[in-house]
Amino acid sequence: MRKLAIIGVFFLTLIGCSSSIEDYKNTTPAFNLFEYFDGEVKAWGMVQDYTGKQTRRFDVDIKGTVIGSVITLDEDFLFDDGETQKRIWTITRLEDGSYQGTAGDVVGIASGREEGNALNWVYDLSVEVGDSTYVLTLDDWLFRQDEKRAFNLTSMRKFGVEVGRISIFFEKQD
Repeated sequence: MRKLAIIGVFFLTLIGCSSSIEDYKNTTPAFNLFEYFDGEVKAWGMVQDYTGKQTRRFDVDIKGTVIGSVITLDEDFLFDDGETQKRIWTITRLEDGSYQGTAGDVVGIASGREEGNALNWVYDLSVEVGDSTYVLTLDDWLFRQDEKRAFNLTSMRKFGVEVGRISIFFEKQD
C-alpha cells in the first residue's frame, strides 16, 4: 500500500510540473505567428516513436499568405521514404489574440495561444498507418529563436499516453 501511495505522489508531482504558455510571457523575440509564416519558410523534421527511436525524417516547404485576421499555410511534405503529403492550414486570429485553425486531416478545430517567443497549438490529427487510421492528440510547442529560425516540439498522444514525438526546425526564406 505504501508503494502505491509513493507512486501516486510521484505521478501527481509530474502532472503539476508541466509548463504553461504563461511561463514564456517575458521571453523574446515575440513569436508572432502571422509575421513569421507570411511568405516562404523551409522546415526539416523527424518523427520518433514512444521509445525515442527515429522512425521518419522529412522536409517541408511552407507558403504562408496573410489576409486580414487569417493566415493560410500551404505545406508540402517530402518524407525520407519518398512519400509526399500536403496540408493546408487556415488559421484565424481571434479578438482575444488566440488562434483557431483547420486543415484537411485535423479533426475538429485546433486552438492555440502565443506568449513571448512561444506558441502552443493543440489539435487532434487523423494519421494513417498501413491500413489503419488513428486519431492522435498533438500538443505543439513552437519557439521563435531569432528573425529567421524557429523550432517545434510536438507530443503525440493516444488515450493520454505519449506514442511519439515530432521535432521540426524552421527557417524563414528571404
